[in-house]
Amino acid sequence: MKKLFVFLLLLISAFPCYAKEKLPKGIMTLNGEDAPPLLLKDLDEQQWNIDKASGHWIFLHFWASWCGPCRKEMPTIQAIFPEFKDSGLEIVLVNTAESEDTVFNFIGIVAPDLNPLMDIDGLATERWQPRGLPATFFIDPKGKLRYLALGGRPWDKPEYLAFLKNLIKK
Repeated sequence: MKKLFVFLLLLISAFPCYAKEKLPKGIMTLNGEDAPPLLLKDLDEQQWNIDKASGHWIFLHFWASWCGPCRKEMPTIQAIFPEFKDSGLEIVLVNTAESEDTVFNFIGIVAPDLNPLMDIDGLATERWQPRGLPATFFIDPKGKLRYLALGGRPWDKPEYLAFLKNLIKK
């Protein structure tokens, strides 16, 4: 009986499905709480509501043009946008408390395919509490907070692309 118990322990520990998920550097697992409300307009005055975005993964990115890591990271988000545009991963950018002119000038040069949401008064960012910029939340199709990336990430690098592609397979 003791040998059978030891054998089962060894067998269970050999399977990776029992191991903690391997995530790229800077991405942490969250507890699966409901995502806070988010209702903002983009640069074209089109309203976006997180409640109407359920059913697919959301890459929710908080940033500002004055933030050095944000400036470095934004071209990598621009680079992956075409690949994920119709994939089941919605890339949503939230600019934190800057004017439309500032955002329009910055985004037009660095990431012209992206149309950020405008958190002009900073209240949405305050509600989400990203703990610094840039910060990217990953919300699952049921509206639950699953992952968080703090600081800039090279989203166009293989390990991050693999992470994003695996999300939409879940």
